[in-house]
Amino acid sequence: MLLLGFHCSGNAKHTATRILIVGDSLSAAHDIPIEKGWAHLFSSNIRSSFPQTSVINASISGETTYGGLQRLPGLLAEHQPTHLVIELGGNDGLRGLGFEQSTENLRQMVKLAEDRSITVLLIGVRMPPNFGAAYNERFQQIFETITEEFGIYYLPRFLEGIAASDPALMQADGIHPTAIAQPILAQKVETKMIRILNH
Repeated sequence: MLLLGFHCSGNAKHTATRILIVGDSLSAAHDIPIEKGWAHLFSSNIRSSFPQTSVINASISGETTYGGLQRLPGLLAEHQPTHLVIELGGNDGLRGLGFEQSTENLRQMVKLAEDRSITVLLIGVRMPPNFGAAYNERFQQIFETITEEFGIYYLPRFLEGIAASDPALMQADGIHPTAIAQPILAQKVETKMIRILNH
């Protein structure tokens, strides 16, 4: 787990923004230096606009929606975030786990956050093309179902414009973005988060 940013001293910390990221290898800087991962870049970028912001990246490579759900209560208790970014589901799809179970796991994660008045941003991911269009479409419905059900913020197709776009942007496994692609991902999340924080 990586704590990025800082808490301001004094009473200011009670109004500070604390963003908790719970994701998988896409957010855990898989096979690239942590400081070049999108979460680290996002942390630096968002503080340019909102200095009293801390970002806690609790992402783990290989994480599933089930694993995220199991860890979330402890993470919420420990870090007391004001905002939660969920980037999970990819490993569920890669392992062929049931769509219904993945949806329910994400549903429970959002409920845990909303019960604590935590604002949620859900990041949607896609499966590699070899899984087929029909599977990918059904997989996308997981994120859309949760977004519509709870009315939460949503960043769809996280790797759009990266996967199958430029070979230099993807690692040899065809699943994980390279260091070159990380600023693009960071910018996507920053743009969305600025809108949320200014809302």
